[in-house]
Amino acid sequence: MDNYLIQLRRAWAQQDGETLANLLSLRQHPYLHADLEQCMTKAMEYMPPPFDDLVLCHLKTMSTYSSGEDVAVTYANHSTSVQSLVKILQLQKEENWMLPVMFSMCLELRLLAIKAEKGKKNKIVKPGENLEKCAECLLSCFRICAADSRSSEDDTKKWGMLTLVNQLFKVYFKINKLHLCKPLIRAIDSCAYKDQFSLAQQITYKFFVGRKAMFDSDYKGADDYLTFAFQHCHKKSKKNKRLILTYLLPVKMLLGYMPKYSLLRKYNLMEFKDLVEAVKKGDIRSLEETMSKLESFLINAGIYLIVEKLKLIAYRNLFKKVHLALNTHQIEIQSLLCALQIYGRSDIDMDETECLVSNLIFDGKIKGYISHQHKKLVISKQNPFPRLSSLI
Repeated sequence: MDNYLIQLRRAWAQQDGETLANLLSLRQHPYLHADLEQCMTKAMEYMPPPFDDLVLCHLKTMSTYSSGEDVAVTYANHSTSVQSLVKILQLQKEENWMLPVMFSMCLELRLLAIKAEKGKKNKIVKPGENLEKCAECLLSCFRICAADSRSSEDDTKKWGMLTLVNQLFKVYFKINKLHLCKPLIRAIDSCAYKDQFSLAQQITYKFFVGRKAMFDSDYKGADDYLTFAFQHCHKKSKKNKRLILTYLLPVKMLLGYMPKYSLLRKYNLMEFKDLVEAVKKGDIRSLEETMSKLESFLINAGIYLIVEKLKLIAYRNLFKKVHLALNTHQIEIQSLLCALQIYGRSDIDMDETECLVSNLIFDGKIKGYISHQHKKLVISKQNPFPRLSSLI
């Protein structure tokens, strides 16, 4: 333990953030069975303030972590360690060498919060409470980084902003509080270094912002962000590319771009194959059957409601087929009704069909109008079914 404390003191004195981050990581826990009180006493002798308080908190966390105690206790102790780190960061003016320590400790705080949620024994604690408190700690670090506007580019703590934002995104998505992402996105958008952060962090950021845009029905924005994440993700990271595509594919389909079979096969996303075919054909019955079969997958991925919106695209494609088959710009509503009944909507009537057509016209997916007197859909002679990508 003496050697460990000496290494800590040396790293602190030399302002070696990377080494200090490794030494203060829960993944590096030497002398696990050393006497805690003796270690803490030596730490107070070896370490200068305010570093001594951080080391003491860390030793206490290491002790509960290695002993296999309730993970909630370890999380609480580590949370105290992060609070001690915040005090140090506040005292350090015009220097950012502690950022690696902050990155490591904040990552482990979030992972411990998740474990504490899963292994929660105290039923009084409400679901998500540990993660909410974790977010408060992460925000304390973020505010210090965001407020560091006087330091030079080399020494500013602003370089820590994006890593913390990504950690916060992961917490907010976990507890379903996406509205809390908005001020963080504004902060990054106004940051002078937003295009200079590491590519890995930029990819993570674009992935989460893209997902949020998707949930906000901003499909063009979602397409841009998720496409960036997919294109810049390393080609060997197939698991991450597959995850990005899980959200990018429904967005692309809503914009009228249907993925190729080769792409689905390459990234093992054959779940989308039948969805793509049903939407292209306007086969409502097949689409609903496929959605029912994939319900667990779609819900777990958080894309069920987005895929649900593909039904409107399928209706548009079905009516386009009717138009091409009849080769007329005046289409009987009865003909559309028959097509719907053939492709799975046996329960629909004339009024519902008119309502469906009205929605498609309102959304701009069909250019035309309904002649209620003649029970006809009168479509434009020029481009009656505009490209979906042009409507966003």
